[in-house]
Amino acid sequence: MTAVVYEQREVRRARYAVAAVFAVHGAVTGSFATRVPWIQDHASVSAGQLGLALAFPALGASLAMPLAGRVSHRFGARAALRGLLALWTLSLVLPALSPNLPILCLALFVYGASAGMSDVAMNALGVEVENRLGRSIMSGLHGMWSAGALIGSAAGTLAAHLGADARLHHVLAAGVLTLLGQVACSWVLDLQPAEDEEPPPRFALPPKSALLIGAIGFCAVFAEGASLDWSAVYLRHQLDTSAGLAAACTTGFTLTMAVARIVGDRVVDRFGSVRTVRFGGVLAVLGGLLVVLAGHPAVAMTGFALMGLGIAVVVPLCFAAAGRSGPNPSQAIAGVATITYTSGLVAPSAIGGLAEATSLVVSFGLVTVLACGLAAFAGVLRAGDRDRPKVTPPAAAVPGPRS
Repeated sequence: MTAVVYEQREVRRARYAVAAVFAVHGAVTGSFATRVPWIQDHASVSAGQLGLALAFPALGASLAMPLAGRVSHRFGARAALRGLLALWTLSLVLPALSPNLPILCLALFVYGASAGMSDVAMNALGVEVENRLGRSIMSGLHGMWSAGALIGSAAGTLAAHLGADARLHHVLAAGVLTLLGQVACSWVLDLQPAEDEEPPPRFALPPKSALLIGAIGFCAVFAEGASLDWSAVYLRHQLDTSAGLAAACTTGFTLTMAVARIVGDRVVDRFGSVRTVRFGGVLAVLGGLLVVLAGHPAVAMTGFALMGLGIAVVVPLCFAAAGRSGPNPSQAIAGVATITYTSGLVAPSAIGGLAEATSLVVSFGLVTVLACGLAAFAGVLRAGDRDRPKVTPPAAAVPGPRS
């Protein structure tokens, strides 16, 4: 009995630790995003060249993600996350140090690669903690990522307002976040592979189950990327609002997603992944229709808020389902992460290209159609609900990611 109580305490402690890791990971993204204009000026690149450079993080992440499982197998989950998270936090300094376009592209490639590998490692540990707790926590973990991103962006906004050099800002931010990340990693679960377990391949195609789950994530991230990058433009140019109101729409969308993710675990525990995503898909479709049909800014802002509410928990649930979909959770999570990162890369340019050829209304019509896929194909997440343990067993009795 004492051993079980100790195990429960260890798992609860690991939950808070991995939540802190998610927040640190998000804070790096928020810190970088706010200083992109400074980095553009420092590297003397045009808008088009900056757009090219900003494709390299997703490229680096997509290529490096499959390696995360092998790193975890080689060093153990805790040591792997500690090293990969440190690479990610320290890579924050590289873009600001880049004096020209080629070096900026290389810096962003490394930045994205370290982001992707640490992303896979922390999600795999999050799924394991969720399995041992026997209830949903992945939505809340991704909510912590959003909260971290908001904190990082707030600090970056203050630094930009004060005219601080981004090199100094990012060196300080990287130092603080690296320290916090290392402390948090000391308390995550220390999973080790079995002695006779074969290491995962360095590169492998995602399993079929991950492709199906990733398709759901693709639809959600496409809607998220389109809304984040184009909601302000939609209000400013389509509905002729002020720049301040247009910016408030994007902020509202981000806050809606963050709050929905933080409280989403209770909904998932009550209704299950499938019904939650199906209902979220309905909300996202309704929000998309309001955006497309809006004749007034308030209607469009309501539509974007509903879209954020509808898609908020989809990606966390996709990672959770991937972690339970086969014998190699890290490989499945890496496959889903690669698909969602690709969607985030494609969405902004696809919306812009379609808007150039037609209009932004048509572009968000496409977003609405893709949101229908959430409601239609949510059933692929059913295995995650079925396999989730209902009690908290001892660690030795719980099959988890051996990554």
